[in-house]
Amino acid sequence: MLKELDRAQLLEIANSPNTAEACSECSPLFCPGWESVPGYFDLSKLKPLGTLRVEGAEECLDEHHPNGTNLWSADAPISVQHHPYNRSDVCECSHCHRTFLHYTEYGGYYLDKRIRELNKKFIV
Repeated sequence: MLKELDRAQLLEIANSPNTAEACSECSPLFCPGWESVPGYFDLSKLKPLGTLRVEGAEECLDEHHPNGTNLWSADAPISVQHHPYNRSDVCECSHCHRTFLHYTEYGGYYLDKRIRELNKKFIV
């Protein structure tokens, strides 16, 4: 079971030093906004650090976009109590320690594993 993380802990992770550029292991995931994980990428290359999901919390699918952004925007705010962050895990590249947010979108007929670089300047 993953450790539950709150906003302060997420900020601590986001403030930890990492490499300036993605390494060759995680470079396919280097995206400022949410993207689908490439089908060829081996997710076992990512080490789980914790989860933003809160056990027993009521499901919230509301998004937080006060400045007109949308889910796919590179500058969308990271609000831990809003979708999709409240369903996300926090992980790091096992090689360079670059950090990412990861969640699975469950559509009617598909699963879409999504990834976003963790950038401290967007955490609200």
